[in-house]
Amino acid sequence: MPAVNMPLHKKGDFFVDYEEKVFEDVKAEPGEKALVTFHTVAFEGSIGFVNLLQATRLLRKGFETSILLYGPGVTLGVQRGFPTIGDEAFPGHQNFNKQLMKFMEEGGKVYACRFALQALYGHGEPSLIEGIRPINPLDVLDLILLHRRDDAFMVHTWTV
Repeated sequence: MPAVNMPLHKKGDFFVDYEEKVFEDVKAEPGEKALVTFHTVAFEGSIGFVNLLQATRLLRKGFETSILLYGPGVTLGVQRGFPTIGDEAFPGHQNFNKQLMKFMEEGGKVYACRFALQALYGHGEPSLIEGIRPINPLDVLDLILLHRRDDAFMVHTWTV
């Protein structure tokens, strides 16, 4: 039987060359915009959190960046916690809230569809994280179309 005679990996070891960058570091030109939309349920997979990180990265690259939470995406923007709001019941429980707050603190805008918030998920506007702007359901498409008209970079986040 073959034997593996290599030392165990230890803390601080590298598995890959994380410093090599293959492509140029693209920055936004003055006035460029980005929109990241979310039609995904919080905690139902990694895509919601990953694209929150991408939205923050777009913002830091100089894009005027907005996030749209609609349909189940509004679940990313509600306050949560247990046993009280803001408490972290388990590690990562506040990931969405913390990332959205960081995004807004750095100048990003976040919008949430009022229809989805109330009719679909039974929340009112006071349930939203402070700084998220509730919008009319008719504004959802118009926000996307305004970004299209401005030739913005868009990422659409969906899960089924």
